[in-house]
Amino acid sequence: MTARTAPRGFTGRHMLVAMIAFFGVVIAVNVTMAWYASSSWSGLVVENTYVASQEFNAKAAAMKALAASGVAGTLSIRGNEIDYAIRNKDGLPADVDDVTLSFKRPVGDHEDFQVPLSKVASGLFKVRHEVRKGDWIVEIVSRKAGTVVMHEARRLDTAEFGQ
Repeated sequence: MTARTAPRGFTGRHMLVAMIAFFGVVIAVNVTMAWYASSSWSGLVVENTYVASQEFNAKAAAMKALAASGVAGTLSIRGNEIDYAIRNKDGLPADVDDVTLSFKRPVGDHEDFQVPLSKVASGLFKVRHEVRKGDWIVEIVSRKAGTVVMHEARRLDTAEFGQ
């Protein structure tokens, strides 16, 4: 005569294994996502937040004064050609010595670059440089004798220029 044993049901060991497997997957995914987040972008916006907060009002006043001057620029990108035309509020070319463009990706800094433009004519500047497709934040600084005449930043997509 053989003894029959009843089939074992769901036990505490089964629950322990299920809980360890579930939380193991959750923790592994969180660690992986945290690693990707911290390795792809530094997150650094300013070196010292206190100093930046103290300088904010002065910078805001300077930007308002530049905006009130009426000086405006037009940026165009065609292939590897980058053009920038800058005009006074009366529409005449602005008296500017040099223009520098800083291209920055909205997220990440591995493709960022800065390029000085060459003066072609009064108020017209050009440079040949590849601008990869996609979204950019472009900071444009125009100077006359070392003094900033125009400082602007704009977000653009290269598709706006047919790229």
